[in-house]
Amino acid sequence: MGATKTDLFTKADNDLALMAKAIAHPARIAILKKLVATDTCICGDLVEELGLAQPTISQHLKELKNAGLIRGTVEGVNICYCIDAVVWARYKELFAAFFADIKQCGPSCC
Repeated sequence: MGATKTDLFTKADNDLALMAKAIAHPARIAILKKLVATDTCICGDLVEELGLAQPTISQHLKELKNAGLIRGTVEGVNICYCIDAVVWARYKELFAAFFADIKQCGPSCC
Protein backbone atom coordinates (compact mmCIF):
# COMPACT_ATOMS: atom_id res chain seq x y z
CA MET A 1 0.00 0.00 0.00
CA GLY A 2 1.33 3.44 -0.86
CA ALA A 3 2.14 5.98 1.80
CA THR A 4 -0.59 8.27 0.47
CA LYS A 5 -3.34 5.82 1.51
CA THR A 6 -2.64 6.01 5.25
CA ASP A 7 -4.98 8.99 5.53
CA LEU A 8 -7.89 6.61 4.90
CA PHE A 9 -7.34 5.00 8.31
CA THR A 10 -7.55 6.16 11.92
CA LYS A 11 -4.51 7.33 13.84
CA ALA A 12 -4.87 4.28 16.10
CA ASP A 13 -4.84 1.93 13.08
CA ASN A 14 -1.80 3.67 11.60
CA ASP A 15 -0.01 3.58 14.96
CA LEU A 16 -0.78 -0.12 15.36
CA ALA A 17 0.47 -0.87 11.83
CA LEU A 18 3.69 1.06 12.47
CA MET A 19 4.31 -0.90 15.65
CA ALA A 20 3.49 -4.21 14.01
CA LYS A 21 5.92 -3.42 11.21
CA ALA A 22 8.61 -2.44 13.71
CA ILE A 23 8.39 -5.74 15.58
CA ALA A 24 7.90 -7.90 12.48
CA HIS A 25 11.40 -9.38 12.63
CA PRO A 26 12.62 -12.04 15.07
CA ALA A 27 15.81 -10.09 15.83
CA ARG A 28 13.73 -7.08 16.89
CA ILE A 29 11.55 -9.29 19.07
CA ALA A 30 14.73 -10.66 20.70
CA ILE A 31 16.09 -7.14 21.23
CA LEU A 32 12.84 -6.00 22.84
CA LYS A 33 12.71 -9.09 25.07
CA LYS A 34 16.26 -8.44 26.22
CA LEU A 35 15.57 -4.78 26.95
CA VAL A 36 12.38 -5.62 28.87
CA ALA A 37 14.08 -8.40 30.86
CA THR A 38 17.06 -6.23 31.71
CA ASP A 39 14.89 -3.26 32.76
CA THR A 40 17.85 -0.92 32.30
CA CYS A 41 19.79 0.66 29.48
CA ILE A 42 21.95 -1.69 27.42
CA CYS A 43 24.99 -0.47 25.53
CA GLY A 44 27.01 -3.20 23.85
CA ASP A 45 25.64 -6.48 25.18
CA LEU A 46 23.20 -7.07 22.34
CA VAL A 47 25.83 -8.19 19.82
CA GLU A 48 27.11 -10.87 22.19
CA GLU A 49 23.62 -11.87 23.34
CA LEU A 50 22.08 -12.25 19.89
CA GLY A 51 25.06 -13.35 17.83
CA LEU A 52 24.37 -10.87 15.04
CA ALA A 53 26.82 -8.43 13.52
CA GLN A 54 27.02 -4.92 15.00
CA PRO A 55 25.70 -3.21 11.82
CA THR A 56 22.73 -5.59 11.79
CA ILE A 57 21.94 -4.87 15.44
CA SER A 58 22.30 -1.14 14.77
CA GLN A 59 19.83 -1.28 11.89
CA HIS A 60 17.27 -3.13 14.02
CA LEU A 61 17.75 -0.66 16.87
CA LYS A 62 17.21 2.20 14.43
CA GLU A 63 13.89 0.72 13.28
CA LEU A 64 12.73 0.22 16.86
CA LYS A 65 13.77 3.75 17.76
CA ASN A 66 12.01 5.21 14.71
CA ALA A 67 8.82 3.47 15.86
CA GLY A 68 9.29 5.04 19.29
CA LEU A 69 9.52 1.74 21.14
CA ILE A 70 13.00 2.38 22.48
CA ARG A 71 15.07 5.38 23.51
CA GLY A 72 18.78 5.84 23.10
CA THR A 73 21.13 7.97 25.15
CA VAL A 74 24.75 8.72 24.34
CA GLU A 75 27.22 7.63 27.01
CA GLY A 76 30.75 8.32 25.85
CA VAL A 77 31.28 6.50 22.57
CA ASN A 78 28.28 4.20 23.17
CA ILE A 79 24.57 4.63 22.73
CA CYS A 80 22.61 2.92 25.46
CA TYR A 81 19.08 1.73 24.71
CA CYS A 82 16.03 1.09 26.85
CA ILE A 83 12.28 0.63 26.40
CA ASP A 84 10.24 3.82 26.20
CA ALA A 85 7.69 2.93 28.88
CA VAL A 86 5.10 5.50 27.79
CA VAL A 87 5.09 4.37 24.15
CA TRP A 88 5.28 0.71 25.21
CA ALA A 89 2.14 1.14 27.35
CA ARG A 90 0.33 2.88 24.49
CA TYR A 91 1.06 0.08 22.06
CA LYS A 92 0.10 -2.52 24.64
CA GLU A 93 -3.30 -0.80 24.87
CA LEU A 94 -3.63 -0.66 21.07
CA PHE A 95 -2.85 -4.36 20.65
CA ALA A 96 -5.12 -5.35 23.55
CA ALA A 97 -8.00 -3.40 22.04
CA PHE A 98 -7.32 -4.86 18.61
CA PHE A 99 -7.36 -8.45 19.85
CA ALA A 100 -10.33 -7.83 22.14
CA ASP A 101 -12.38 -6.73 19.12
CA ILE A 102 -11.74 -10.00 17.27
CA LYS A 103 -14.50 -12.50 17.88
CA GLN A 104 -13.87 -16.22 17.90
CA CYS A 105 -15.21 -18.03 14.88
CA GLY A 106 -17.74 -20.73 15.54
CA PRO A 107 -17.89 -24.16 13.89
CA SER A 108 -19.59 -22.69 10.82
CA CYS A 109 -16.76 -20.23 10.15
CA CYS A 110 -14.82 -21.01 6.98
